[in-house]
Amino acid sequence: MTQSKPSRKKRKERMEAEQHFDFRCDPGVPCFTRCCQDVTIVLSPYDVVRLKSTLGISSEEFLDQYTIIISKEKRLIPIVLLKMNEKDKKCPFVTQAGCSVYEDRPWPCRMYPLDMDDEGLFFLITDPSRCQGLSRSEEWRVGDWLADQGVIPYDEMNALFGSITGPLQTHELDIDNPDIAKMLFMALYNIDKFRDFVFKSSFLDRFDVEESRIEKIKRSDLELLKFGFDWIKFGLFGQKLFSVKQKAAK
Repeated sequence: MTQSKPSRKKRKERMEAEQHFDFRCDPGVPCFTRCCQDVTIVLSPYDVVRLKSTLGISSEEFLDQYTIIISKEKRLIPIVLLKMNEKDKKCPFVTQAGCSVYEDRPWPCRMYPLDMDDEGLFFLITDPSRCQGLSRSEEWRVGDWLADQGVIPYDEMNALFGSITGPLQTHELDIDNPDIAKMLFMALYNIDKFRDFVFKSSFLDRFDVEESRIEKIKRSDLELLKFGFDWIKFGLFGQKLFSVKQKAAK
């Protein structure tokens, strides 16, 4: 669940989707929720959409209350981390009964005790001495575990996010306008503010957007996030995903 690099030993113990491992976690395990303490969880845009929705707050409120945003020089998209409690370093959503946002928990929490390397192979990020759930004799096929934990839709959205972050990592863009970075962050993470931008500015007067898609992004944060991905690809990479209205062009 942390983002640290696996050891060389763990790299040798990589698994494919057809391979098996033993794991079971429930309140009866002595170390229950210990893995939810003092960990580094990087949040994707889809994680933020799911979490802010289940909490019933705006994306801006969620970002202010529950995240740490780390910006780096020459990096257009900052890293968004889930903020642990200051007192005990526990996840703010963990209780004695378990995770209070379980149905919408982030990708790393769904993967645990697995992680995935750059080659698409899987490995255990802990061992039975720290996670006693690995000593339980409940066998899982890796692929079945991912499906059971609801990882697949997260992977699909992370792939769309990667279509933006990947080119930014491989190509240095000469962009020194801070407003561009703010626009990217809004479209990716502050989805409610991005909706206001689309519907309360001159955006729809300037760009052709199908009526059916306009209706979708009005109602669905997920569709709006996908719309934001396309908007970034259009504005940043020049992909022809939008067209300027003839009147606006004049």
